[in-house]
Amino acid sequence: MDYIKAFIIGGIICALVQILMEKTKLLPGRIMVILVCTGVVLGAVNVYEPFVKWAGAGASVPLTGFGNVLWKGVKEAVDHEGFIGLFKGGFKACAVGVSSALIFSYIAALLTKPKLKS
Repeated sequence: MDYIKAFIIGGIICALVQILMEKTKLLPGRIMVILVCTGVVLGAVNVYEPFVKWAGAGASVPLTGFGNVLWKGVKEAVDHEGFIGLFKGGFKACAVGVSSALIFSYIAALLTKPKLKS
């Protein structure tokens, strides 16, 4: 049942973002920033974490989940290290995810030999 709930919640989030992309003239990069910032704000007001506990991967995998992880990392670092935690916390919390995305995308580029569009 956890898989079904995660699939449905993740699908709803993706469908809402697709509607946002279709109905506005916002560029994809701006929509991505909106999603990450939404995750940060919802994490800061302590709404997103209970949602993640209920929805599982359906809420933690989309970009709003990335924003929530950034928020948690910054909050923990500020609590332990003070002001410098503002700059270190997000990097530390997301290092594994960002590093793996870079490494796997590099491997995919080596295997598929992508070309620029004309």
